[in-house]
Amino acid sequence: MASRYDAMRGGEERGLASARGISPHLTDGVVLEVGVGTGIVALGLQRLGHQVLGVDISEAMLEQAHERLPGRVQQADARNLPFPDACVANVVFVHTLHLIGDMDAGITEAARVLRGGGRLVAIHGMPTADPDPMVDALARLSVLQPPRPDTAANLARIGAAAGLEPVTHTRGGEYDQPTTPTALIRSIEDRVPPYLWDVDELAWSRVVEPVLAELRALPDQDVARVHRWRSECTVLAKPAG
Repeated sequence: MASRYDAMRGGEERGLASARGISPHLTDGVVLEVGVGTGIVALGLQRLGHQVLGVDISEAMLEQAHERLPGRVQQADARNLPFPDACVANVVFVHTLHLIGDMDAGITEAARVLRGGGRLVAIHGMPTADPDPMVDALARLSVLQPPRPDTAANLARIGAAAGLEPVTHTRGGEYDQPTTPTALIRSIEDRVPPYLWDVDELAWSRVVEPVLAELRALPDQDVARVHRWRSECTVLAKPAG
């Protein structure tokens, strides 16, 4: 699953593109990525000159992250980080806040480990792309996704309760991702997106199978279409002192 997830997310090229969007928002010092996954974004940040650490709850994801960032990643729960107070300059979340289970606890923990003057940078929200037959087909799967908690308003509210101040909110996390219909079909069939993990047979037949049929009907099944995906970027800061 981890290798397929990595491939469908654009691999290291996409990780570097995401890192370039995040880097200008960071302050000097260590960057902790919470939900580091296979390490593609953290590796991109390291290649841009940042000192990085990463945590993830998934052993399978961390196997690949260890290969990319030996000695820099470890298994941990975002709600109980294995770091002392005020020890890192930056905490980064890239499309992970909605997966934590308790976003309030995750942001509160991030605020705890941030030093004064440190930054929390979150790439969040539902990614969007310009209309296209593949994008439109994927959009029809959105009925299977639970309401996402990672809105800008929720981040601001939880951050304020944790003592963080707003810096900026923009459209960020932009990246180009080439995908063939064949690869997209395979990722859906293999239930790579987390929201498909627990879909029952009835919902699969009613919602997913028509989308798969639509994708199978597209011409040039093995020719990649390039989509530019965009997400939200929220930056919060811990007051100095």
